[in-house]
Amino acid sequence: MLIMQMINSEACKEKHTKMNRTMETLQIILPVIITLLLGMVLRKRRLLTRDGVNTLKFVAVNIGLPAVLLHTFAATSYTAMDLVIPLMMYALCIAAWFCGKILGQRLGMKNAFVPFLTTGFEAGMLGYALFTLLYGSERTAEFARIDLGQVLFVFTLYKILLSVNEDEKADPGKLIHDMITSPIIWAILVGVLLGATGIYRRLQSSGISALLDTCTNFISAPVSTLILLSIGYDLVLTDIPWRTTGAVLGLRLLIMAVLGGLFLLVLRLLWPDVRLNSAVYLMFMLPPPFVLPVFAKNTEQQVFIASVLSLSTLVSILGFIVLAVTGL
Repeated sequence: MLIMQMINSEACKEKHTKMNRTMETLQIILPVIITLLLGMVLRKRRLLTRDGVNTLKFVAVNIGLPAVLLHTFAATSYTAMDLVIPLMMYALCIAAWFCGKILGQRLGMKNAFVPFLTTGFEAGMLGYALFTLLYGSERTAEFARIDLGQVLFVFTLYKILLSVNEDEKADPGKLIHDMITSPIIWAILVGVLLGATGIYRRLQSSGISALLDTCTNFISAPVSTLILLSIGYDLVLTDIPWRTTGAVLGLRLLIMAVLGGLFLLVLRLLWPDVRLNSAVYLMFMLPPPFVLPVFAKNTEQQVFIASVLSLSTLVSILGFIVLAVTGL
């Protein structure tokens, strides 16, 4: 009788643990799915205009996200790793572009934007929102470490290559102007300055750091909702040229799997005790930068790029669900 009670007790504990895990997973997944669906409903019922969505994006990317980055980089403790990882990511983004260009040509992909769709990551409009939902704001620094190098790539070489692709001469003045007027770049610079110099930590005793945390947390609170609503609004899966779009997405996923695996291997060799796996997994699932359609020359190219971005975003959401379910 005692043995049976013990067996039943263990079975109940296991069942309770599984139930708790299921509920925790649903708490992460459901808000994302519901918010995306709300964005789609807002579009279908025309309750939100394109100008309205652009305003949501502007607020999220230029106000909310800089607040997240300012706090994250200010509260980070810096080591040599924080210099090497951005350089590695920058080099990896260049490698991804070349892989996309070379393999795309060999596979008969004639669209000039294929290399740009196989490199870069939409961390700002999607990555930070998903990572925070999965792992909490206290771990955002892990994702920011991985993100810094690719942000610098997108604001520099990526834009130069896009200008060349448009048969225009790269304008260094415009490039510098875009960088120095970007709230994201300023938030990163100020955050790194506060963190690397130790100013943030020295201000903790006076309570000023806590005041900064309160302000940045309050401003950044609605970022995930605003971003996911806008993505849901833009997530249109009708009239997609599935064959060409799927081929480009497949090429991107292959390149990201290989380069992401190499990146993790190098990280483990250099810093065996550092665990950035979760940040790397999510980063390499993300779609290309959402800014790409702006550079399209005609409607056909816009449709092509938008299709790849929509399908890639859907794959990213599915990958997010897998991470949530498996607990990786």
